[in-house]
Amino acid sequence: MEPAATEYPDLRPADERIALVQRLDQYRSVTAGSLAGLSWDLASARLLPATDLTIAGIVRHLSWAEDRWFQGRLLGRAMPAPWDTPGADDPDRAMRLEPTDTVEGILGLYAAACERSRAVLAGCTSLDQAALVPSFGHGPVNARWILVHMIEETARHAGHLDLLHDALQA
Repeated sequence: MEPAATEYPDLRPADERIALVQRLDQYRSVTAGSLAGLSWDLASARLLPATDLTIAGIVRHLSWAEDRWFQGRLLGRAMPAPWDTPGADDPDRAMRLEPTDTVEGILGLYAAACERSRAVLAGCTSLDQAALVPSFGHGPVNARWILVHMIEETARHAGHLDLLHDALQA
């Protein structure tokens, strides 16, 4: 089953913020579409022998990444549930599925995280707004850096999702 196709956004009339947000939303759509029509058995299957990546696990991880960068780093807020428990602020742990996870639950988690991120960006008067929490052990980054980082992170994982979908069809 192929991920849902997304329309390539027309970026010609866009200013920087619109162009970056549209590009991130394009990859968010690909990410959410990767679970479309999949049973839990397929969404949670380890399809490639050299990795324990799963389609559902990647979408779960990207939910965590949205909250970590926009809520945790940019705004300096505590992470929302389910990332608010000890040890939950770990990118590898975020990729591991919980016994209670479902396709619908992971899609809801991702949709909610993306909406929180959109609200954070809408509240930024400038992409130059400095993040309240330093990143990668360096000085502060700004909203622009976080937005570009999330495009890169989401696009990279969209490629992983493509490979996993190819493995489903093999």
